[in-house]
Amino acid sequence: MSMTHIPLSLYIHIPWCIRKCPYCDFNSHAAPSGLPEKQYVQALLTNLAQELPHIWGRKLESIFIGGGTPSLFSAESIDELLCGIRALLPFRPNIEVTLEANPGTFEQEKFKGFREAGINRLSVGIQSFNAEHLQILGRVHNNTEALRAADIARSAGFDNFNLDLMFGLPKQTQEQALQDLQQAIDLNPTHLSWYQLTLEPNTLFYKQPPPMPDDDLVAEMQFAGQHLINLSCYTQYEVSAYARPGFECRHNRNYWEFGDYVAIGAGAHGKITNPAQGSITRYHNHRQPAEYMQQASIGAARSGEQILTPADLSFEFMLNALRLRDGFPITLLTERTGLAFHHLKAGLDQALQRGLLDVEEGHIRPTAIGWQFLNEVIQLFLED
Repeated sequence: MSMTHIPLSLYIHIPWCIRKCPYCDFNSHAAPSGLPEKQYVQALLTNLAQELPHIWGRKLESIFIGGGTPSLFSAESIDELLCGIRALLPFRPNIEVTLEANPGTFEQEKFKGFREAGINRLSVGIQSFNAEHLQILGRVHNNTEALRAADIARSAGFDNFNLDLMFGLPKQTQEQALQDLQQAIDLNPTHLSWYQLTLEPNTLFYKQPPPMPDDDLVAEMQFAGQHLINLSCYTQYEVSAYARPGFECRHNRNYWEFGDYVAIGAGAHGKITNPAQGSITRYHNHRQPAEYMQQASIGAARSGEQILTPADLSFEFMLNALRLRDGFPITLLTERTGLAFHHLKAGLDQALQRGLLDVEEGHIRPTAIGWQFLNEVIQLFLED
């Protein structure tokens, strides 16, 4: 398997929130009165030490601490965690280190502490600036806190931060969706994530659906919002990600370009390449925090793994890479999966015939129409 340098990221899952949101299907749990921070950080570092044999000699390009609400942890705990990781794995000189945060947990001093610990990018879960929608979504922050988030991030020393925003919310009008978006643009973050609320199984909203806007209205919201963003300084580089020049999220980009990521924490999912064996393994950890901490301490954090087949690989590669607005070089397939180009040929021929993809100078990208019907394009690469 001739795989050139495959970038390596680290994903860290911190599973606790103040309370569980009704739309959230992530592995998150309402926080107990005393968070077991020390114990959990210890479990994370033991877990990472167990993963080292799979990633010997490789340097980290990015770290993403997601959740749950990782900003519930103290700056001391995050500092201890990052120091522990540095002792185990070399960092690239300009590594991107992101922490997910909620405006409700935004205390200026604490965020200065996160910055000093080595966090250099924040991703703030705003979701909406509208008081009524925040209440329907069960968010623990209010609209004043949402509006202050950008100021607090800046004054704590963060010149790189993302605002996370949703549209297609219960009872939302197009005007309200655009007001939210304009408000986010006005706060001038370096990065915007703007995506549609969907009702996922295993959530409260799925069991008791709130009154959702119909598909046509949601499509109009998306079209109008897209136009609004195009007039701003943000460029779309992925389905729901927009950035100012030079501020794309490198960690997420590595997912979409089918790089490797080691994953630690309860329920976290990883993907690691073994060039010597010519194989790529996906794995996941135990989901329940207590069980995870117990299993990690005895060297058994993983609860399942699978080696991807060539059919899995070509489909998963396209599932990720086609999310990039500018597409990808054809050579990336072999670099990241070891597969020869013929694995894509049947799907690519169909997509070209139907005007859904373009191939130019060795580069594949969705056409305007392909971009609108991305799910159908991706299906073409699903081998029977």
